[in-house]
Amino acid sequence: MANFTTSGFLLMGLSAKPELEIFYACLFLLLYLLALAGNMLIITTTSLDDSLQSPMYFFLRHLSFLDLCYISVTVPRLIYNSFMHRGDISYWECVFQCFVFMLCAVTEVSMLTLMSYDRYVAICLPLHYEIIMNVRTCVQGVVGVWVSGAISGAMHTAATFSIRFCGPRIIQLFFCDVPQILKLSCSNDYISEIGVIVFLGFVTFLCLVFIGFSYMQIFSSVLRMPSAEGRAKAFSTCLPHLAVVILFLSTGFFEYLKSHSDSPTVSDIFLTFMYAVVPPTFNPMIYSLRNKAVKSAVRNVFNRKKSYLCRWHLCILCRERTLNSIGQS
Repeated sequence: MANFTTSGFLLMGLSAKPELEIFYACLFLLLYLLALAGNMLIITTTSLDDSLQSPMYFFLRHLSFLDLCYISVTVPRLIYNSFMHRGDISYWECVFQCFVFMLCAVTEVSMLTLMSYDRYVAICLPLHYEIIMNVRTCVQGVVGVWVSGAISGAMHTAATFSIRFCGPRIIQLFFCDVPQILKLSCSNDYISEIGVIVFLGFVTFLCLVFIGFSYMQIFSSVLRMPSAEGRAKAFSTCLPHLAVVILFLSTGFFEYLKSHSDSPTVSDIFLTFMYAVVPPTFNPMIYSLRNKAVKSAVRNVFNRKKSYLCRWHLCILCRERTLNSIGQS
């Protein structure tokens, strides 16, 4: 990899072997394209189809946009560095990457909490759903989760980059992650950042408790359903959602709270991969593309596009025939 200036950092990536580096780059490129396609499809479908304008799909649309931001701040840089066999990153680019990543991570937790509340109201309080989850509540909820993410990202970034760095500024991962940056601290300068991590960890724990309580109430209501088909449908929808939440939060907790060695271990890379790449890549399939209403809407969007292309092609043919007839006359 290329040398880096004293004002920047060096990202070590996933492997020091060039052949493995190219393999990982191709793998992450495939996952990134999958994430782009899935999330863009959800955003387009829920925006164009009139039947998908309920609060649930409103939140799904914002979750997909959030996932696009979340994965785009880290993976493209990894792909570029791997193909170019370099890892230098400027100081301010590292600051920006850290801020946006933390913003998206905290916003993701808040959005998942908001979505669990939406499912709780829909299943446990169906008669009051339209009153509680009105347009104003939904907009305020989405604005609130983005504001909370921006504040948390600013707190994390300010506390992290207020420390003094000693020795080589080598980050043992493929992006500027807070735990890896803290390892470069000269002494106990990172105490303020530890305070921020503990505070946000406590808030995240409260979100997890709220999500758990919501799903306990949901499952309690589902078990009282007289229809076996209705229970199966509700469980098939809620259980994958809960699994995504647990996977995302648990891997993030372990990565931020565990001790880190001087060189990246398999567990470090695995945990980072699980909370930085897996959720935005597979959320569209878990939250949306398994849904029959979304599948039907996707087919309608593609059929509408085919119909538009056919009409456009027909217009071109008619125009060519008209021009030919004028030329012959």
